[in-house]
Amino acid sequence: MSRRLIPSSPATNWRACMLTLAGAWLIDAAGPVAAESTGHAEHPRSTEAGRTLLAQYQCGSCHTIPGVAGAQGIAAGTLEGFGRRSYIAGRLANIPDALAAWIVAPQSLVPGTAMPAMGVSQADAQLMAAYLMTLR
Repeated sequence: MSRRLIPSSPATNWRACMLTLAGAWLIDAAGPVAAESTGHAEHPRSTEAGRTLLAQYQCGSCHTIPGVAGAQGIAAGTLEGFGRRSYIAGRLANIPDALAAWIVAPQSLVPGTAMPAMGVSQADAQLMAAYLMTLR
């Protein structure tokens, strides 16, 4: 991804960053995996694939994830209600593009975060993000 998702200087770049993410979200909203908050329905196969991938990548080893079998981890925060949250890791706007980028390379967005890179492809991350955004 060529866009920077967190600003280098909050005072000068925060607005530009949010506008970039908002623009990316508006583009994504027309697609089949747009969040319910846009008024577009989730594509059922996408969300089911996302649920399956969350189990496959063993995200439930650290997180509790409603609807994902065996995902009862307590090392990291629960993902219950994730689609209602405003921020990812307290820093990034909770929108599908940012969430997919976070899933792929969390350290590149928030250096020092405890979330590891799990080798998730961009395509898989988009499906995983689609499922997580349904958790309301």
